[in-house]
Amino acid sequence: MPPERRPGVAAVLLAGGLARRMGGGDKCLRMLGGKPLLQRVIETVSPQVAALVLNANGDPARFGQFKIPVVADVVEGYAGPLAGILSGMEWAERHLPACRWLLSVPTDAPFLPRDLAARLCEAVERGAELACAASAGQVHPVIGLWPVAMAGDLRRALIDEDMRKIDKFTARYRLTTVEWSDQPVDPFFNANRPEDLAEAERLVRLLDRP
Repeated sequence: MPPERRPGVAAVLLAGGLARRMGGGDKCLRMLGGKPLLQRVIETVSPQVAALVLNANGDPARFGQFKIPVVADVVEGYAGPLAGILSGMEWAERHLPACRWLLSVPTDAPFLPRDLAARLCEAVERGAELACAASAGQVHPVIGLWPVAMAGDLRRALIDEDMRKIDKFTARYRLTTVEWSDQPVDPFFNANRPEDLAEAERLVRLLDRP
């Protein structure tokens, strides 16, 4: 079944970290099955949303081949994924006023589900303020759906309270968790270390996913 595009949703692809466990550099540009990790994420997420923006620090020209906007953290000091999510929210406010929701995904997760946006949207439509993904009993707070209107609250939490943990921020709101099966492959597998990337190569072959 093809993915369902959600016109009121933009997505921020998070690549603003330092990738220390991968040895530094741009983890999302590491190759997997002949493609950069970032390309795999774009191919999965793009058909589900109205627009994409990449959150990455440094010279944006290094991502030119991907033909998507790049926005740096709007909070200095490598403040973690919440800073990238805020950057995506504020970008959507400026460029996509019709988008009410922001989907956040990491760029080191090459097996994201094709129904990610649809199922998270359905969850918030049932009365939650936020939704995040889970698999195998583990919650993945960085993979979530956020109201763009929350940007002001998030900016205050980051700057005034020096908040860095996603679950500490989301605990203030009605959060729902949506579970995906981890078979045959956990869709939220992420390649943090070189050995994870080697395992991802095996999983690509298992899935026969080009």
